[in-house]
Amino acid sequence: MTTTSQPEAHSGAAVLPEAPHPVRVGIVGTGGISRAHLPGWTELGAALHCYSLAGAEEFAAESGAIVHGTLEELLAAVEVVDVCAPTPAHPEIVRAALDAGKDVICEKPLALDPGEARDLVEHAERAGRSLFPAHVVRYFPQYAAAKRAIDTGAVGNLAVLRFERTGSLPDRAWYADEELSGGIVMDQMIHDIDQALWMAGPVSAVYAQQAIASSDSAVRTAHVVLTHCSGVLSHCRGFWGPAGTAFRYTFDLAGDKGRLQYDSAGDSGIVFDAVASARQSSGDGFLPDVSVLADPYAAEIVEFMTALRTGAPTRVDAVDGALAVEVSRAALESLRTGRSITC
Repeated sequence: MTTTSQPEAHSGAAVLPEAPHPVRVGIVGTGGISRAHLPGWTELGAALHCYSLAGAEEFAAESGAIVHGTLEELLAAVEVVDVCAPTPAHPEIVRAALDAGKDVICEKPLALDPGEARDLVEHAERAGRSLFPAHVVRYFPQYAAAKRAIDTGAVGNLAVLRFERTGSLPDRAWYADEELSGGIVMDQMIHDIDQALWMAGPVSAVYAQQAIASSDSAVRTAHVVLTHCSGVLSHCRGFWGPAGTAFRYTFDLAGDKGRLQYDSAGDSGIVFDAVASARQSSGDGFLPDVSVLADPYAAEIVEFMTALRTGAPTRVDAVDGALAVEVSRAALESLRTGRSITC
């Protein structure tokens, strides 16, 4: 596998130059992730449009978006498309948007099949448009700080990286169907696989195991071990727990000069009163609580739009999105065969 060099990460959103008019943005799919994207578009003062097979009217009532009855109508009205639809629909929507001459932001994964993900990258190049994969964890300040520390040599030569991500199975039925979502590896663990690639570079082999609870098939844990071309080892653990499981994410990055650790369940440096504590404990377990952070979803959207207007680099690009799909699919193949998969 090959990857491209990335600009140095930073924790805050870029400062966006003045635009001649509010950018017209089409949100395709109005489920939970579209709400996470909404603060970024609000920060930019975007004129929102939306299309969805279900829920568009409710989203419009919350956001002020203009509802369109078909994808074609939406594409004719906007400049940028934000794909928040379920994973199986990503390739078709991305291609339609690119063919209509629109720049595209697409939620991860770009596709379930590596060949199709690479084809989307090439499609964007042929169309002369930008395609940004929304790998939002690169915009979480903790991970961005860790990447800076690695790049500046603070931990020396990397040896072993460990990532964990815990939550509950999302409440949409299609997530439980591995043929539609890619299961815990492609839907949840792809975030940490992308982090491993970002921090330690290309991978030569992938090995994975998964355990599913006999009492509840929604409860499962998966382990993916990546052998990087540099000799670094990355271990990614994902867990979908019972309903009500709190969202948690951790990393432990070891090099020959030091070690970096983070646990979202640890001391955040913020004291919560009873109301705030109750709000934190009542999360859906699907998306992390970013209320105490500089919003990473907003940061990625602002950075993408800055790139479109100025040509500035972004910390993640379409090639990265396709590579994350390739490694995640190798992990799924390892689960299927019980073998280590060469990349």
